[in-house]
Amino acid sequence: MTTIGFIGSGNIGGTVARLSVAAGYDVVLSNSRGPETLRELVDELGPKARAGTSAEAAAAGDLVVVSIPLRAYLEVPVEPLAGKVVLDTNNYYAQRDGRFPDLDDASTTSSELLQQHLPTSKVVKVFNNIYFQHLRTLARPAGAADRSALAIAGDDAGAKSEATAFLDAIGYDAVDAGALADGWRFQPGTPVYGNAYAGGAENFYEVPGVPTDAETIRAGLNAAQR
Repeated sequence: MTTIGFIGSGNIGGTVARLSVAAGYDVVLSNSRGPETLRELVDELGPKARAGTSAEAAAAGDLVVVSIPLRAYLEVPVEPLAGKVVLDTNNYYAQRDGRFPDLDDASTTSSELLQQHLPTSKVVKVFNNIYFQHLRTLARPAGAADRSALAIAGDDAGAKSEATAFLDAIGYDAVDAGALADGWRFQPGTPVYGNAYAGGAENFYEVPGVPTDAETIRAGLNAAQR
């Protein structure tokens, strides 16, 4: 695996792209506004990065990160992602995305919606519960005593193994939270969302990131309640 595609290159997508390039991957970036708007980020990342359309990023990526507002999930190209592992960073924010009754009544999860839209892909939920600045600063080499862990959820064991290997390469351990239906355990309002990487600070975006190990994340997942 050498190329990571990005459908959405904002705070989380752009941060994962930076970590990917630092780990030796090539990246293909896209957003809703067109490749020309990504010139500054591509220049920053250097020769291992290029910009394209979302379909081009989907086709080029051996692994593809989808990091767009939930309201736009039906715009993710389907055919270029067939057979691929798709990392879904999304959360449901009704004030931004509008109301989704199936999410409001907890009959499904946001990543399950994306999986339904991408029936031939293998979706893994990850990166949705950490502030992008903390994601950037907490990456550590394998074996580091202060390495942090990220939760993942997915319905395909092989896809979760690929996601775990990718996380390891960019500086993180992985904690398996279960199937996509269990993704609610690290969504907004749960113990491992945001403030888990900020020493418990309520306004996690105002404080530096704090290393958070797998045991702490696992305990937080187990404490989550709907």
